[in-house]
Parts: sequence; structure tokens; C-alpha cells
Amino acid sequence: MPINLTPTNINLLIAAMSAISAFLAVVLVTWPYLMPDTLGARMRQVRDEREAIRKRERSKLFGNGSPSLRTEPKKIFKDLVHRLNLLGELNDAAIVKRLRMAGYRGQSPVVTFIAARVILPGVMFIVVAFYAFVVLKQLPYPALVKLSGVMAITLLGYYAPGLYLKNRIGKRQKAIRRAWPDALDLLLICVESGMGLESALAKVAEEVVGQCPELAEELKLLTAELSYLPERAKAYQNLAERTGLEAVQALVISLGQAEKYGTSVGLSLRVLAQESRDRRMRVAEKKAAALPPKLTVPMILFFMPVLFAIIIGPAIIQFQAAR
Repeated sequence: MPINLTPTNINLLIAAMSAISAFLAVVLVTWPYLMPDTLGARMRQVRDEREAIRKRERSKLFGNGSPSLRTEPKKIFKDLVHRLNLLGELNDAAIVKRLRMAGYRGQSPVVTFIAARVILPGVMFIVVAFYAFVVLKQLPYPALVKLSGVMAITLLGYYAPGLYLKNRIGKRQKAIRRAWPDALDLLLICVESGMGLESALAKVAEEVVGQCPELAEELKLLTAELSYLPERAKAYQNLAERTGLEAVQALVISLGQAEKYGTSVGLSLRVLAQESRDRRMRVAEKKAAALPPKLTVPMILFFMPVLFAIIIGPAIIQFQAAR
């Protein structure tokens, strides 16, 4: 039923809105006293939790009971690869390199990846075909359309392991890229304090394990390779291949030149650390600059209607009251 906007009702509405505004203003002023800030307690809790996570990750990575990085492949996957004569795929350098960049090492991940590319399409074909031709048989779609959908899902099942691997590589590189400037600063401090390069790398790996377990694992592997590989440059190059980052490649080149020509490692690390921090700041500034365009659509959808209602609402009320 229509609302009769008489002067009395308008005055009551204005009085009610004024009372609500006054109440909210009082709550806003007294809120810090009614609900005291517990920032200090929360910060202590976060610090304790961070230290606990750091100890747990360090024990997982460097503990005596830590699992080996190279595990045996499952028998069912291994038999499948042998039966389908896919042994040549095990020596595919591109697959092995991508798996290493994702943090999977040894023959077991390669066998699992190849078996997944064989099993997933078949499983998805059976499931989707059963759903399309049995469960949804009453729908008025031609058989050709259903078959096209089934084949598309089957093709997606073939590329799904590669997409998962690509996503895993991106996340791992992002984590290493964020922690890399801090790791270079720690490495610079250790080197300038008189520690050897291997000892400095091991110390940095222990310190950054709470912040970035992926980077700590890579540095630990680099330390191990430096101890047994006949050519130290090969160990550095393996680090660059496992990470796939330009910043790590720059460190590898600097360390190689320092060992070959006898240049200062500390000076190179200082320059690389500054460049890494500048690069991280540029990335943050780029994301901040891209934020206003991204907020345009939400502001138009959610803020503009409310703003128009606040601006035009009183005029509409007055116009209806004048009628």
C-alpha cells in the first residue's frame, strides 16, 4: 500500500534518522573504550606461531627422519609405463626439467606424470560418457553434441597434469622470488663476516626455511652439489635450471665469474641484493598502479547506486510531499 508522506510522518522520519545517527556517532566514539585493541597480544601470537612453523619446517627439511628427495615409483604406474612402451618418455629432458622446477626429483615423479597423462583421459572419458549418454539421455541433445563434449573433456584430461605442473612451477617461483632479496642479504652478511661460501649457503638455508621452504631446499641441494660435483660451475647451473628465475641466473653468473677471475663475491652480492629489492619494489608498484582500474567496475556496481540514492532520495521525498 502507498505510504502517505504527510509533514508529520516526514518529521518523524527525520527524527528517527537523527536518533540513529546520534546513536551510531556515540558508538563510534566509545568503541575503542568498549572494545580495547588487542594488537599487542595478536602480534605476540603471530610471532610465536611463526617461530613454531619455522621450527617445524626446519625439522622436516633438515631433521634426521626427513624423507628422501628421490622415491621409488609406484608399481602400478611403473608397470603401466612398461606395458605401453613409454620408457622413452622417462628420458625426455623437457619433462624432467619441468618436474625439477616444480620440486619433483628422481624417476618416480616422471613415471607418475607419464602414467597420469595416460590414465586421466581414459577415466574422464568413461565417467563423462556414462554421465552424458546414460544419466542425461532424456535431454534433447544430438548424440554428436554429446560426443563432442565427451571428447573435449577427454582432451582436457590429457593436458590436466601439464596444467597442474605449470601452476605448481608458478607458485614455487613466486615464493622463491619473494624471499630471494632477503636470502641475498643474509648471504652477504655471512660472506662478509668471514664464512666460506658453502657454510654461508647452509646458514642461509637454515634461516630462510621458515619464510620459504622451497628456497631453503634449493640452497641445501646447492650446498650438497658443491661438496661432491667435480665442477662447481655445474652446481651453480643446476640451481639456475631448477628455479628458472633471472635473479638466480644472475647470481650464478656472478659466482662463476668470482671463482674464475677472483673478483669480490661480497661486492657482487651487494649489487645483486640491491637489484633484487628494486625489482621487488617495482613489481609492488606495478600492482598498486593496476589497482584503480580494477576497482572501477566494483565502484560503479556497488558505490554509485548508493551515492545516487543518497543524493536523489531527499529530492524524491520532497517532490512526493509537495504533491
